[in-house]
Amino acid sequence: MVRMIKRALLLAAFLAAPLAAQTHPADSVSAERLRGDVEKLVSFGTRHTLSSQTDPERGIGAAVDWGLAEFKRIGAKCGDCLEVLPVSDTITAAPRIPAPTLVRNAVAIQRGTVRPNEVVIVQGHIDSRVSDPLDFTSDAPGANDDGSGTALVIEAARALSGETYPSTIIYALLSGEEQGLHGGRILADWAEAQGFTVKAVLNNDIVGNSCGKDGYCEPKVVRVFSEGPRADLTDRLRAAQTRFGGENDTPSRNLSRWVAGLAEKHPGEMQVRQIWRTDRMGRGGDQVPFLQKGYPAIRFSVGVEDYDHQHQDLRTENGVFYGDTIEEMDFAYLAGVTKLNVRALDALARAPMPPKVTVDAAVKTYTDLKWDEVLGGHQFRILKRTTDAPAWPQKAERVIEMKGDHGYDDAGNFASWRTATKFTLEGVRGDDWIFGVAACDGDFCSPVSSAVPGGAFAPVGKE
Repeated sequence: MVRMIKRALLLAAFLAAPLAAQTHPADSVSAERLRGDVEKLVSFGTRHTLSSQTDPERGIGAAVDWGLAEFKRIGAKCGDCLEVLPVSDTITAAPRIPAPTLVRNAVAIQRGTVRPNEVVIVQGHIDSRVSDPLDFTSDAPGANDDGSGTALVIEAARALSGETYPSTIIYALLSGEEQGLHGGRILADWAEAQGFTVKAVLNNDIVGNSCGKDGYCEPKVVRVFSEGPRADLTDRLRAAQTRFGGENDTPSRNLSRWVAGLAEKHPGEMQVRQIWRTDRMGRGGDQVPFLQKGYPAIRFSVGVEDYDHQHQDLRTENGVFYGDTIEEMDFAYLAGVTKLNVRALDALARAPMPPKVTVDAAVKTYTDLKWDEVLGGHQFRILKRTTDAPAWPQKAERVIEMKGDHGYDDAGNFASWRTATKFTLEGVRGDDWIFGVAACDGDFCSPVSSAVPGGAFAPVGKE
Protein backbone atom coordinates (compact mmCIF):
# COMPACT_ATOMS: atom_id res chain seq x y z
CA MET A 1 0.00 0.00 0.00
CA VAL A 2 2.84 2.41 0.89
CA ARG A 3 4.51 1.67 -2.44
CA MET A 4 1.25 2.37 -4.29
CA ILE A 5 0.86 5.68 -2.48
CA LYS A 6 4.44 6.68 -3.38
CA ARG A 7 3.82 5.79 -7.01
CA ALA A 8 0.63 7.85 -7.00
CA LEU A 9 2.49 10.84 -5.52
CA LEU A 10 5.28 10.53 -8.11
CA LEU A 11 2.71 10.33 -10.91
CA ALA A 12 0.93 13.39 -9.57
CA ALA A 13 4.22 15.30 -9.42
CA PHE A 14 5.08 14.21 -12.96
CA LEU A 15 1.71 15.37 -14.28
CA ALA A 16 1.89 18.64 -12.39
CA ALA A 17 5.34 19.57 -13.68
CA PRO A 18 4.30 20.33 -17.28
CA LEU A 19 1.41 22.44 -15.99
CA ALA A 20 3.78 24.54 -13.91
CA ALA A 21 6.04 24.99 -16.92
CA GLN A 22 3.10 26.27 -18.94
CA THR A 23 2.28 29.20 -16.68
CA HIS A 24 2.10 32.54 -18.50
CA PRO A 25 4.07 35.63 -17.43
CA ALA A 26 0.70 37.32 -16.85
CA ASP A 27 0.07 34.93 -13.97
CA SER A 28 2.84 36.63 -11.98
CA VAL A 29 1.08 40.02 -11.91
CA SER A 30 0.56 41.14 -8.31
CA ALA A 31 -2.09 43.58 -7.10
CA GLU A 32 -0.02 44.05 -3.93
CA ARG A 33 3.07 45.14 -5.89
CA LEU A 34 0.93 47.48 -7.99
CA ARG A 35 -0.41 49.08 -4.81
CA GLY A 36 3.11 49.43 -3.44
CA ASP A 37 4.28 51.19 -6.60
CA VAL A 38 1.33 53.62 -6.57
CA GLU A 39 1.95 54.33 -2.88
CA LYS A 40 5.56 55.17 -3.73
CA LEU A 41 4.50 57.47 -6.56
CA VAL A 42 2.01 59.28 -4.32
CA SER A 43 4.75 59.76 -1.70
CA PHE A 44 6.54 62.24 -3.99
CA GLY A 45 3.81 64.78 -3.12
CA THR A 46 3.51 66.18 -6.62
CA ARG A 47 4.89 64.89 -9.89
CA HIS A 48 3.97 67.99 -11.84
CA THR A 49 6.27 68.49 -14.83
CA LEU A 50 7.16 72.01 -13.59
CA SER A 51 7.99 70.80 -10.06
CA SER A 52 11.50 70.28 -8.71
CA GLN A 53 13.99 68.33 -10.81
CA THR A 54 16.57 68.16 -7.98
CA ASP A 55 14.70 67.57 -4.71
CA PRO A 56 15.48 63.93 -3.76
CA GLU A 57 12.08 63.37 -2.13
CA ARG A 58 9.48 65.60 -3.76
CA GLY A 59 8.66 66.40 -7.35
CA ILE A 60 9.02 65.06 -10.86
CA GLY A 61 12.80 64.69 -10.68
CA ALA A 62 12.64 62.30 -7.73
CA ALA A 63 9.81 60.33 -9.34
CA VAL A 64 11.65 59.83 -12.66
CA ASP A 65 14.86 58.91 -10.79
CA TRP A 66 12.87 56.29 -8.87
CA GLY A 67 11.44 54.90 -12.11
CA LEU A 68 14.91 54.59 -13.65
CA ALA A 69 16.22 52.90 -10.49
CA GLU A 70 13.29 50.49 -10.42
CA PHE A 71 13.95 49.45 -14.03
CA LYS A 72 17.61 48.87 -13.13
CA ARG A 73 16.62 46.69 -10.17
CA ILE A 74 14.34 44.65 -12.41
CA GLY A 75 17.08 44.32 -15.03
CA ALA A 76 19.65 43.21 -12.45
CA LYS A 77 17.50 40.16 -11.70
CA CYS A 78 17.75 38.96 -15.31
CA GLY A 79 21.44 39.54 -15.90
CA ASP A 80 21.07 43.19 -16.91
CA CYS A 81 18.59 42.25 -19.63
CA LEU A 82 17.16 45.79 -19.59
CA GLU A 83 18.99 48.76 -21.06
CA VAL A 84 17.81 51.68 -18.88
CA LEU A 85 18.11 55.31 -19.95
CA PRO A 86 16.38 58.68 -19.75
CA VAL A 87 14.97 59.89 -23.06
CA SER A 88 14.72 63.64 -22.68
CA ASP A 89 14.32 67.03 -24.28
CA THR A 90 14.03 70.63 -23.11
CA ILE A 91 10.71 72.26 -23.94
CA THR A 92 11.26 75.96 -24.53
CA ALA A 93 7.87 77.26 -25.62
CA ALA A 94 4.45 75.70 -25.08
CA PRO A 95 1.06 76.85 -23.70
CA ARG A 96 1.55 75.01 -20.38
CA ILE A 97 5.36 75.35 -20.23
CA PRO A 98 6.00 79.01 -19.24
CA ALA A 99 9.80 78.61 -18.98
CA PRO A 100 12.34 76.24 -20.57
CA THR A 101 11.78 72.89 -18.86
CA LEU A 102 13.60 69.57 -19.03
CA VAL A 103 11.15 66.74 -19.72
CA ARG A 104 12.61 63.32 -18.86
CA ASN A 105 11.14 59.93 -19.67
CA ALA A 106 12.33 56.78 -17.88
CA VAL A 107 12.84 54.08 -20.50
CA ALA A 108 13.88 50.41 -20.33
CA ILE A 109 14.67 48.41 -23.47
CA GLN A 110 14.43 44.60 -23.59
CA ARG A 111 16.21 43.80 -26.85
CA GLY A 112 14.78 41.20 -29.18
CA THR A 113 17.07 38.34 -30.17
CA VAL A 114 15.93 37.92 -33.79
CA ARG A 115 14.34 41.21 -34.90
CA PRO A 116 15.73 43.79 -32.44
CA ASN A 117 14.75 46.74 -34.63
CA GLU A 118 11.08 45.70 -34.47
CA VAL A 119 9.59 47.16 -31.28
CA VAL A 120 6.49 47.03 -29.13
CA ILE A 121 6.08 49.90 -26.66
CA VAL A 122 4.08 49.90 -23.42
CA GLN A 123 3.78 53.25 -21.68
CA GLY A 124 2.08 55.34 -19.02
CA HIS A 125 2.73 58.90 -17.89
CA ILE A 126 4.43 59.53 -14.56
CA ASP A 127 3.53 63.24 -14.16
CA SER A 128 0.48 64.49 -12.25
CA ARG A 129 -1.57 67.67 -11.83
CA VAL A 130 -4.42 69.31 -9.90
CA SER A 131 -7.20 71.63 -11.13
CA ASP A 132 -4.89 74.38 -12.43
CA PRO A 133 -2.52 72.82 -14.97
CA LEU A 134 0.15 75.38 -14.02
CA ASP A 135 -0.03 74.72 -10.26
CA PHE A 136 3.21 72.85 -9.54
CA THR A 137 3.36 73.41 -5.77
CA SER A 138 0.13 71.86 -4.45
CA ASP A 139 0.00 68.17 -3.61
CA ALA A 140 -1.02 66.23 -6.72
CA PRO A 141 -1.13 62.53 -5.75
CA GLY A 142 -1.95 61.36 -9.29
CA ALA A 143 -2.76 57.90 -7.97
CA ASN A 144 -5.00 56.82 -10.84
CA ASP A 145 -3.94 59.49 -13.37
CA ASP A 146 -1.50 58.12 -14.07
CA GLY A 147 0.14 56.31 -11.19
CA SER A 148 -1.93 53.35 -12.32
CA GLY A 149 -0.42 53.30 -15.80
CA THR A 150 3.08 53.87 -14.44
CA ALA A 151 2.73 50.95 -12.01
CA LEU A 152 1.34 48.79 -14.84
CA VAL A 153 4.41 49.43 -17.01
CA ILE A 154 6.79 48.59 -14.16
CA GLU A 155 4.88 45.41 -13.31
CA ALA A 156 4.90 44.41 -16.99
CA ALA A 157 8.70 44.74 -16.95
CA ARG A 158 8.86 42.50 -13.88
CA ALA A 159 6.64 39.89 -15.53
CA LEU A 160 8.31 39.81 -18.95
CA SER A 161 11.98 40.64 -18.36
CA GLY A 162 12.87 37.01 -17.63
CA GLU A 163 11.59 35.93 -21.07
CA THR A 164 13.36 36.00 -24.44
CA TYR A 165 11.57 37.43 -27.49
CA PRO A 166 12.28 37.80 -31.21
CA SER A 167 11.16 41.47 -31.10
CA THR A 168 12.13 44.26 -28.71
CA ILE A 169 9.88 45.46 -25.88
CA ILE A 170 10.23 49.05 -24.65
CA TYR A 171 8.86 50.05 -21.25
CA ALA A 172 8.34 53.82 -20.91
CA LEU A 173 7.32 56.18 -18.10
CA LEU A 174 6.52 59.50 -19.75
CA SER A 175 6.65 63.03 -18.33
CA GLY A 176 4.92 66.15 -19.57
CA GLU A 177 1.63 64.50 -20.55
CA GLU A 178 -0.52 66.92 -18.55
CA GLN A 179 1.34 69.88 -20.07
CA GLY A 180 0.66 68.90 -23.67
CA LEU A 181 1.72 65.29 -24.43
CA HIS A 182 5.38 66.30 -24.49
CA GLY A 183 6.78 63.02 -23.16
CA GLY A 184 4.93 61.06 -25.82
CA ARG A 185 6.23 63.33 -28.56
CA ILE A 186 9.79 63.04 -27.23
CA LEU A 187 9.59 59.23 -27.19
CA ALA A 188 8.00 59.08 -30.66
CA ASP A 189 10.73 61.35 -32.06
CA TRP A 190 13.38 59.19 -30.38
CA ALA A 191 11.89 55.95 -31.76
CA GLU A 192 11.91 57.46 -35.25
CA ALA A 193 15.52 58.62 -34.82
CA GLN A 194 16.56 55.10 -33.79
CA GLY A 195 15.12 53.76 -37.04
CA PHE A 196 12.79 51.41 -35.16
CA THR A 197 9.95 49.61 -36.87
CA VAL A 198 7.13 50.27 -34.41
CA LYS A 199 4.75 47.32 -34.41
CA ALA A 200 2.44 48.58 -31.66
CA VAL A 201 2.15 51.16 -28.89
CA LEU A 202 0.03 50.31 -25.83
CA ASN A 203 -0.68 53.52 -23.92
CA ASN A 204 -2.16 53.06 -20.43
CA ASP A 205 -3.70 56.15 -18.86
CA ILE A 206 -6.20 55.99 -15.99
CA VAL A 207 -6.49 52.22 -15.62
CA GLY A 208 -7.03 51.82 -11.86
CA ASN A 209 -10.69 52.36 -10.89
CA SER A 210 -13.83 50.36 -11.57
CA CYS A 211 -16.66 52.72 -10.46
CA GLY A 212 -17.80 56.19 -11.48
CA LYS A 213 -18.98 59.08 -9.29
CA ASP A 214 -22.60 58.01 -9.87
CA GLY A 215 -21.98 54.52 -8.45
CA TYR A 216 -22.00 52.76 -11.82
CA CYS A 217 -19.28 50.09 -11.89
CA GLU A 218 -17.57 48.00 -14.56
CA PRO A 219 -15.05 45.77 -12.77
CA LYS A 220 -14.31 43.46 -15.71
CA VAL A 221 -14.19 45.81 -18.70
CA VAL A 222 -11.42 48.08 -19.99
CA ARG A 223 -11.92 50.49 -22.85
CA VAL A 224 -9.49 50.44 -25.77
CA PHE A 225 -9.48 53.55 -27.97
CA SER A 226 -8.33 53.48 -31.60
CA GLU A 227 -8.30 56.07 -34.37
CA GLY A 228 -10.48 55.87 -37.46
CA PRO A 229 -8.90 57.81 -40.36
CA ARG A 230 -5.12 57.86 -39.93
CA ALA A 231 -3.60 60.96 -38.36
CA ASP A 232 -0.86 60.91 -41.03
CA LEU A 233 -3.30 60.51 -43.92
CA THR A 234 -2.27 62.35 -47.10
CA ASP A 235 -4.57 63.85 -49.71
CA ARG A 236 -3.59 61.03 -52.07
CA LEU A 237 -4.55 58.32 -49.59
CA ARG A 238 -7.72 60.14 -48.60
CA ALA A 239 -8.78 60.17 -52.25
CA ALA A 240 -7.87 56.48 -52.58
CA GLN A 241 -9.97 55.60 -49.55
CA THR A 242 -12.91 57.38 -51.13
CA ARG A 243 -12.66 54.95 -54.05
CA PHE A 244 -11.52 51.76 -52.31
CA GLY A 245 -12.57 52.08 -48.64
CA GLY A 246 -10.46 51.77 -45.52
CA GLU A 247 -12.00 54.32 -43.15
CA ASN A 248 -12.44 51.62 -40.50
CA ASP A 249 -9.26 49.64 -41.13
CA THR A 250 -6.33 51.66 -39.86
CA PRO A 251 -3.50 49.69 -38.21
CA SER A 252 -4.58 51.02 -34.82
CA ARG A 253 -8.16 49.87 -35.37
CA ASN A 254 -6.89 46.39 -36.29
CA LEU A 255 -4.59 46.41 -33.25
CA SER A 256 -7.65 47.18 -31.10
CA ARG A 257 -9.57 44.30 -32.70
CA TRP A 258 -6.59 42.01 -32.04
CA VAL A 259 -6.42 42.95 -28.33
CA ALA A 260 -10.18 42.43 -27.97
CA GLY A 261 -9.84 39.01 -29.56
CA LEU A 262 -6.98 38.14 -27.23
CA ALA A 263 -9.10 39.06 -24.22
CA GLU A 264 -11.95 36.86 -25.46
CA LYS A 265 -9.62 33.84 -25.27
CA HIS A 266 -9.53 34.36 -21.48
CA PRO A 267 -13.21 34.88 -20.58
CA GLY A 268 -12.58 34.88 -16.83
CA GLU A 269 -10.22 37.85 -17.10
CA MET A 270 -10.50 41.50 -18.18
CA GLN A 271 -12.54 42.04 -21.34
CA VAL A 272 -12.34 44.86 -23.89
CA ARG A 273 -14.94 47.36 -24.97
CA GLN A 274 -13.59 48.92 -28.13
CA ILE A 275 -14.15 52.66 -28.49
CA TRP A 276 -13.76 53.65 -32.10
CA ARG A 277 -12.36 57.14 -31.64
CA THR A 278 -8.81 58.28 -30.92
CA ASP A 279 -9.56 59.18 -27.29
CA ARG A 280 -12.35 60.31 -25.01
CA MET A 281 -14.45 63.28 -26.20
CA GLY A 282 -12.40 66.46 -26.17
CA ARG A 283 -9.38 64.81 -24.54
CA GLY A 284 -6.13 63.14 -25.52
CA GLY A 285 -3.27 60.93 -24.43
CA ASP A 286 0.30 59.98 -25.23
CA GLN A 287 -0.77 57.62 -28.02
CA VAL A 288 -1.52 60.70 -30.15
CA PRO A 289 2.11 61.73 -30.96
CA PHE A 290 2.75 58.18 -32.20
CA LEU A 291 -0.38 58.25 -34.36
CA GLN A 292 0.75 61.55 -35.86
CA LYS A 293 3.94 59.80 -37.00
CA GLY A 294 1.96 56.91 -38.47
CA TYR A 295 2.74 54.34 -35.77
CA PRO A 296 -0.04 51.93 -34.64
CA ALA A 297 -1.10 53.06 -31.15
CA ILE A 298 -4.07 52.46 -28.85
CA ARG A 299 -5.13 53.73 -25.42
CA PHE A 300 -6.30 51.61 -22.51
CA SER A 301 -8.54 53.39 -20.01
CA VAL A 302 -11.07 52.35 -17.38
CA GLY A 303 -14.54 51.19 -18.34
CA VAL A 304 -16.06 54.06 -16.36
CA GLU A 305 -14.24 57.21 -15.24
CA ASP A 306 -14.63 58.97 -11.90
CA TYR A 307 -14.33 62.67 -12.73
CA ASP A 308 -14.32 63.75 -9.06
CA HIS A 309 -10.99 61.98 -8.63
CA GLN A 310 -8.89 63.22 -11.56
CA HIS A 311 -7.45 66.67 -12.29
CA GLN A 312 -8.83 67.99 -8.98
CA ASP A 313 -7.48 70.01 -6.05
CA LEU A 314 -7.62 67.99 -2.83
CA ARG A 315 -10.71 69.29 -1.04
CA THR A 316 -14.16 68.53 0.37
CA GLU A 317 -17.15 70.51 -0.88
CA ASN A 318 -20.75 69.92 0.23
CA GLY A 319 -19.70 66.62 1.76
CA VAL A 320 -18.05 65.42 -1.47
CA PHE A 321 -14.33 64.66 -1.52
CA TYR A 322 -12.35 65.59 -4.61
CA GLY A 323 -8.86 64.42 -5.49
CA ASP A 324 -6.90 61.64 -7.19
CA THR A 325 -5.97 59.61 -4.14
CA ILE A 326 -5.11 55.96 -3.67
CA GLU A 327 -8.28 55.34 -1.62
CA GLU A 328 -10.38 55.73 -4.77
CA MET A 329 -8.57 52.94 -6.66
CA ASP A 330 -9.39 49.28 -7.26
CA PHE A 331 -6.15 47.29 -7.39
CA ALA A 332 -7.82 44.05 -8.42
CA TYR A 333 -9.07 45.94 -11.47
CA LEU A 334 -5.62 47.39 -12.15
CA ALA A 335 -4.13 43.90 -11.92
CA GLY A 336 -6.65 42.72 -14.52
CA VAL A 337 -5.70 45.45 -16.99
CA THR A 338 -2.03 44.74 -16.32
CA LYS A 339 -2.49 41.04 -17.07
CA LEU A 340 -4.15 41.89 -20.39
CA ASN A 341 -1.24 44.19 -21.31
CA VAL A 342 1.28 41.49 -20.38
CA ARG A 343 -0.53 38.92 -22.52
CA ALA A 344 -0.62 41.37 -25.43
CA LEU A 345 3.06 42.31 -25.10
CA ASP A 346 4.11 38.67 -24.87
CA ALA A 347 2.16 37.73 -28.02
CA LEU A 348 3.10 40.82 -30.03
CA ALA A 349 6.81 40.38 -29.26
CA ARG A 350 6.63 36.77 -30.51
CA ALA A 351 4.49 37.40 -33.60
CA PRO A 352 5.88 38.71 -36.92
CA MET A 353 5.10 42.16 -38.26
CA PRO A 354 1.73 42.38 -40.03
CA PRO A 355 2.44 42.33 -43.78
CA LYS A 356 1.51 45.08 -46.19
CA VAL A 357 -1.42 43.77 -48.27
CA THR A 358 -2.80 44.93 -51.62
CA VAL A 359 -5.89 43.80 -53.47
CA ASP A 360 -6.90 43.76 -57.13
CA ALA A 361 -10.58 43.03 -57.56
CA ALA A 362 -12.02 45.81 -59.70
CA VAL A 363 -14.36 44.58 -62.43
CA LYS A 364 -13.57 40.92 -61.70
CA THR A 365 -15.43 37.84 -60.56
CA TYR A 366 -12.43 36.88 -58.43
CA THR A 367 -10.01 38.65 -56.06
CA ASP A 368 -6.22 38.78 -56.31
CA LEU A 369 -4.35 39.38 -53.05
CA LYS A 370 -0.68 40.13 -52.65
CA TRP A 371 1.34 40.74 -49.49
CA ASP A 372 4.93 41.43 -48.51
CA GLU A 373 7.17 38.81 -47.00
CA VAL A 374 7.96 39.49 -43.34
CA LEU A 375 10.72 38.14 -41.12
CA GLY A 376 9.44 35.24 -39.03
CA GLY A 377 6.31 34.86 -41.13
CA HIS A 378 6.08 31.09 -41.63
CA GLN A 379 2.32 31.08 -42.12
CA PHE A 380 -0.16 33.61 -43.52
CA ARG A 381 -3.86 33.69 -42.69
CA ILE A 382 -6.10 35.26 -45.33
CA LEU A 383 -9.33 36.70 -43.94
CA LYS A 384 -12.34 38.50 -45.34
CA ARG A 385 -15.32 40.18 -43.74
CA THR A 386 -18.35 42.01 -45.08
CA THR A 387 -17.85 45.75 -45.33
CA ASP A 388 -20.26 46.41 -42.45
CA ALA A 389 -18.88 43.71 -40.10
CA PRO A 390 -17.10 45.13 -37.03
CA ALA A 391 -14.68 42.24 -36.46
CA TRP A 392 -12.62 39.74 -38.40
CA PRO A 393 -13.92 36.15 -38.33
CA GLN A 394 -12.08 33.64 -36.18
CA LYS A 395 -11.78 31.21 -39.09
CA ALA A 396 -9.42 32.18 -41.89
CA GLU A 397 -10.56 32.02 -45.51
CA ARG A 398 -7.25 30.38 -46.43
CA VAL A 399 -4.06 29.47 -44.58
CA ILE A 400 -0.80 29.60 -46.50
CA GLU A 401 2.14 27.61 -45.13
CA MET A 402 5.58 28.72 -46.25
CA LYS A 403 7.72 25.79 -47.43
CA GLY A 404 10.99 26.65 -49.06
CA ASP A 405 10.44 29.22 -51.78
CA HIS A 406 6.77 28.44 -52.19
CA GLY A 407 3.56 28.30 -50.26
CA TYR A 408 0.75 25.79 -49.96
CA ASP A 409 -2.80 26.36 -48.83
CA ASP A 410 -4.58 24.38 -46.13
CA ALA A 411 -5.71 21.82 -48.71
CA GLY A 412 -2.11 21.16 -49.76
CA ASN A 413 -2.45 22.95 -53.08
CA PHE A 414 0.21 25.22 -54.53
CA ALA A 415 -0.87 28.62 -53.28
CA SER A 416 0.49 31.23 -55.65
CA TRP A 417 1.02 32.28 -59.22
CA ARG A 418 4.78 32.77 -59.09
CA THR A 419 5.61 33.42 -55.44
CA ALA A 420 4.21 32.36 -52.11
CA THR A 421 2.86 35.80 -51.22
CA LYS A 422 0.07 35.93 -53.80
CA PHE A 423 -3.29 34.22 -53.78
CA THR A 424 -6.45 34.29 -55.86
CA LEU A 425 -9.84 33.89 -54.19
CA GLU A 426 -11.90 32.39 -56.98
CA GLY A 427 -15.54 33.45 -57.20
CA VAL A 428 -15.12 36.22 -54.60
CA ARG A 429 -16.26 39.62 -55.88
CA GLY A 430 -14.17 42.18 -54.05
CA ASP A 431 -16.75 44.98 -53.94
CA ASP A 432 -18.61 43.25 -51.11
CA TRP A 433 -15.66 42.47 -48.83
CA ILE A 434 -12.77 43.82 -46.82
CA PHE A 435 -9.68 41.60 -47.03
CA GLY A 436 -6.73 41.19 -44.71
CA VAL A 437 -3.73 39.02 -43.93
CA ALA A 438 -2.12 38.06 -40.61
CA ALA A 439 1.44 36.72 -40.38
CA CYS A 440 2.08 33.86 -37.95
CA ASP A 441 5.05 32.18 -36.31
CA GLY A 442 3.70 29.00 -34.76
CA ASP A 443 0.79 29.87 -32.44
CA PHE A 444 1.56 33.59 -32.48
CA CYS A 445 -0.18 35.64 -35.17
CA SER A 446 0.09 39.33 -35.86
CA PRO A 447 -2.89 41.66 -35.95
CA VAL A 448 -4.61 41.58 -39.32
CA SER A 449 -3.30 44.03 -41.89
CA SER A 450 -6.11 45.25 -44.13
CA ALA A 451 -5.86 45.41 -47.91
CA VAL A 452 -6.97 49.05 -48.06
CA PRO A 453 -5.21 52.35 -48.78
CA GLY A 454 -3.31 53.23 -45.59
CA GLY A 455 -3.80 49.77 -44.10
CA ALA A 456 -0.11 48.94 -43.67
CA PHE A 457 1.49 48.93 -40.20
CA ALA A 458 3.95 51.64 -41.21
CA PRO A 459 4.02 55.42 -41.56
CA VAL A 460 2.38 56.51 -44.79
CA GLY A 461 5.68 57.84 -46.13
CA LYS A 462 7.24 54.38 -45.77
CA GLU A 463 4.45 52.36 -47.39
